Amino acid sequence: MRRRVLAAFAAIVMVASGAACSSKQESGGGGATDQSPIVVGSTLSLTGAFAATGLIHKIAGEQFVERLNAAGGLLGRKVEWTILDDQSDTAKVGPLYEQLITQNKVDLIMGPYATPNILAAMAVAERHGYVLPQHTAVLAPQLTYPCQFPAWSIGPTPNQFIPNLLFDAVATLPTPPKKVAVLTSQSGSAAFVTDGLGDDKTGVLTVAKERGLDVVVDRHYPPTTSDWAGMAAEVRDAKPDLVISNSLGVDTVNALNAMKQLGYTPPLVFSLFPAPGPLLGLGPASEGALSVSIFEPNKALVDKVGGDAQAIVDEFKTKATAASVAFPVFETQAAASWNAWEILASGVKAANSVDNKAVCDALHSKGADTTFSGHLAFDQKVNNFWPTTLGIKQIQNGEWVMVWPQDRAAAPIKAPTS
Repeated sequence: MRRRVLAAFAAIVMVASGAACSSKQESGGGGATDQSPIVVGSTLSLTGAFAATGLIHKIAGEQFVERLNAAGGLLGRKVEWTILDDQSDTAKVGPLYEQLITQNKVDLIMGPYATPNILAAMAVAERHGYVLPQHTAVLAPQLTYPCQFPAWSIGPTPNQFIPNLLFDAVATLPTPPKKVAVLTSQSGSAAFVTDGLGDDKTGVLTVAKERGLDVVVDRHYPPTTSDWAGMAAEVRDAKPDLVISNSLGVDTVNALNAMKQLGYTPPLVFSLFPAPGPLLGLGPASEGALSVSIFEPNKALVDKVGGDAQAIVDEFKTKATAASVAFPVFETQAAASWNAWEILASGVKAANSVDNKAVCDALHSKGADTTFSGHLAFDQKVNNFWPTTLGIKQIQNGEWVMVWPQDRAAAPIKAPTS
C-alpha cells in the first residue's frame, strides 16, 4: 500500500541557475520590470516503461535551462522548470497538465515524451490556449492543434518516408534483404509507420510489398506486452533477412532477448524509436542494428553543425554519466529535446512576451533557430511539420553512427555478419 501511495505522488523538479526554486503561482507578462521567474511546466516519464528515454529528455531540458539562465534567462527573467512524473501512463498525462495550468499556473508548457502522451497533453494545451513545443510525436495527421510545434519532424507523411528511407539504405548492401518480419507496437507513431492512418494505408507493409519484399511476419502487440516468447518463436521460424521493430523504448531489446533465449539472432534489425542505451547494452546481439535519427554526435556531424554543438554534447555526457544513464550520449532524443526548448525560447523572444497566443503567432511568422536542425519554419497547412532531416543510424563497433543518406552519413552502412 505504501508503495502505491508513494507512486501516486508526482516528482517535481525545479530548475534554476544558482538559486533555490520559487513557488510562483501566477503567470507573468513579459514586461522589463517583471523580475519573477518564468515557469515552464511539463510531465515526463520518469518511471514506467518509457523511463529510460524520459530521463534523457529530463537531463537535456535541465541542461538547456541552466545554460539559458546563465545567459540571462528569457526577457531578463530566470526560467524555472516544473516536471511531474506521468509514470509512462497516458491516462495520467491530461490531469497532470490540467494541474500545471490551473493549479500551478505555469506560464508556459513543454510536451511530454511518447506520442500517446503528447496527444493527451495537446488536448489540454488546446483547451487552455497554451503553446505546446513537443519533442517526439511525428503522427502528423493527428497533431492538428495550430499551436503545437514539433521538434522532430519526419514531414507530413512519415508512414511513407520512413519505410522508403530504410529500404533505400538496405538496398545498397551487397545482399539486400528479401524477407522481412514486422513487429508493431499498437501505440501512436509506431503503428502509423506500419499501417498508415485513416484513408492513407501506406506504411511498412505496403511499401515492402511494392518493392518486391516478402513480409513473412506481421505481428501487432499491445504496449503492455511482457511475454515475448511467442513473438520470438514466430520470427525465428520465419527466418527473415530483416526484422523491423516498429516500437518504442525497450521493446526491441525485450524481443531480441526473447529470441536469444531460443538460440536465435536475426541477421539484421531495425528499431523505430528505441531507448538507445539498452539496445547498445545487448553487445554483439545488437551489432549492426539500425534506427532513425536526426542527430548523432559523430565527429563529422558535430563539425558540420559547429557553434556550441561540441560543448553541448560534452556537457550532456558529463551530466548523463553522473545520473548513471546507460548510454550517456547526446543523440537524437536529446537533440529533439534541445530543439523543443529552442523553439519555446525563440517564440518567447520573438513575441517579447510569455502570452501564449503571442508566442504561437511569433513562431508561425518567424520560425525558430535551432542548433542541431537549423532554422525551422512552421506551416499550419502541414500541421507545423518542417522538412525532415531524418537519417538512418547503425550500431557499428558498439557505437551509433549515421549511415544514410550518403550526404549526411559519417560512415557507410555495413552488411550483417553471419
